[in-house]
Amino acid sequence: MKTTEPPAPVPAESGITVTKADVPAGAPPEEKKAGGVLNVFSHGILVIWAIMVALPLLWAVMTSFKDDASIFGSPWSLPDTLHFENWARAWTQAHMGDYFLNTVLVVGGSLIGTLVLGSMAAYVLARFEFPGNRFIYYLFIGGMSFPIMLALVPLFYVVNNMGLLNTIHGLILVYIAYSLPFTVFFLTAFFRTLPSSVAEAAFVDGASHSRTFFQIMLPMAKPGLVSVGIFNFLGQWNQYMLPTVLNTDEDKHVLTQGLVQLAVSQGYKGDWSGLFAGLVMAMLPVLAAYIVFQRQVVQGLTAGALK
Repeated sequence: MKTTEPPAPVPAESGITVTKADVPAGAPPEEKKAGGVLNVFSHGILVIWAIMVALPLLWAVMTSFKDDASIFGSPWSLPDTLHFENWARAWTQAHMGDYFLNTVLVVGGSLIGTLVLGSMAAYVLARFEFPGNRFIYYLFIGGMSFPIMLALVPLFYVVNNMGLLNTIHGLILVYIAYSLPFTVFFLTAFFRTLPSSVAEAAFVDGASHSRTFFQIMLPMAKPGLVSVGIFNFLGQWNQYMLPTVLNTDEDKHVLTQGLVQLAVSQGYKGDWSGLFAGLVMAMLPVLAAYIVFQRQVVQGLTAGALK
């Protein structure tokens, strides 16, 4: 009868991090103690980080239900009465409802266009070899490093000459062009990790390239699409510079422009309660999207790194 010897302990000077899960049952007490200290330290850092992120969000939500006197008199106390009229006033009088609808239209259209065009370009660059493949790929990567501020003036004249200035669809096209480099870069690496045998089997069965992409490869890339979609959604929803330059019509303002207008519209007499209500309105869709799709985001990031 053979006996199994326990694995040799990892020397402390080897530079390998030892966690509690990596320590064998028969390990010396020193290694168990080191793994426990490391776990306590890492969990402590995560708790501190969670408090730093969650506390300002909770304070903003709490402040949106206060009146102006309570905001300045007792900023850290709970509201005595829930002032729902702050939200109603911000939604109607400050036109946050119209700005919210414009933002949904712009971000929704640009997000769909970015994912469709970006996934198609990434699939071709990842799966097919042709002259100029690497050159086109590096062009997209170069677009990620190009500051958008340097392109604002020529972009304004291009959009104006095309007759798309102060229009929703013009802003959608600009958002798509702005988000494509990162989308193609992310999805190209993701499509390379997918098994090629599935696509080859579809070709053998007589499927065309477009049918193979839309019905087979694209559903397999759902984790990557969700991950890059969340990143693009965050950037496009919070975008302020592009709509400020290309969308000066007040009726077509987006939420970021509406919040700035609400902050400066009354001069020294600011509607702080309404401003916090509008801020929470702009924040809730982003927070809800991340809470709903957080598992898919993590899966997409890890799936793109493993094969």
